[in-house]
Amino acid sequence: MDYTDDQLERYSRHIILKDVGVEGQMKISNAKVLVIGAGGLGSPALLYLAAAGVGTIGIADGDVVDLSNLQRQVIHATGDVDTPKIISAKQKINNLNPDVNVVTYQEMLTAQNITKIIEKYDFIIDGTDNFPAKFLVNDACIFSNKPFSHAGILKFFGQTITIIPGVSTCYRCIFHEPPPLDVVPSCAQAGVIGVIAGILGTLQANEAIKFILEKGNLITNRLMTFDALESRFRDLPIEKNPECPVCGENPVITELMDYEQAACKIRIQ
Repeated sequence: MDYTDDQLERYSRHIILKDVGVEGQMKISNAKVLVIGAGGLGSPALLYLAAAGVGTIGIADGDVVDLSNLQRQVIHATGDVDTPKIISAKQKINNLNPDVNVVTYQEMLTAQNITKIIEKYDFIIDGTDNFPAKFLVNDACIFSNKPFSHAGILKFFGQTITIIPGVSTCYRCIFHEPPPLDVVPSCAQAGVIGVIAGILGTLQANEAIKFILEKGNLITNRLMTFDALESRFRDLPIEKNPECPVCGENPVITELMDYEQAACKIRIQ
């Protein structure tokens, strides 16, 4: 494809980077990224992916905008309350960058539909906030050989890791199975400082762009944590677990399953 003069100007700060250039920007324009959850993590990820010119952005979310979301879900505005999040998010992306093709899925992903959805994308961003969803995303991406970025936030704390199936540590290498219901509080129950969603979601967008460009070092085989009160990042090295029930040498989980979810109105961070 040939860029127009307007597109060359729009992406000029990328194009002058020696590690991007026109060729790298073309890679971004041809890429397809799925963001699961248009909430706290998904909001900044979606905005920065759109601004970067990612050619196709998928958004999967079955919720509507709630007033309590607006403290951290920056892609939505007051006038969007009670509007499906995918519609609100698509409008903001189209306003920011009309070059982007936005594909929406107004549904919660399950073991029955997730594989068909993620197979169309080059990279997946997990913006969910509950353990059943995170394990489902991990397992589906491992089975479908789809690289993805995990992140989680709660109170003043966040964590993220990027998983390359068959190569790096997966989510189940660290956490074998979801904790019992109601053991770990949700953001709706324990609270979350809004800006930490922006920090972690932006890191996830950066991982997607680095993967597309094939530049830099991804956050693989290490769990990056961030303490907002201390303003401190830490890297926790994580080795690939040969006994992992999904990606190990003798996997015992060979098909997708839906775990029971705790009763909580807010499912997406």
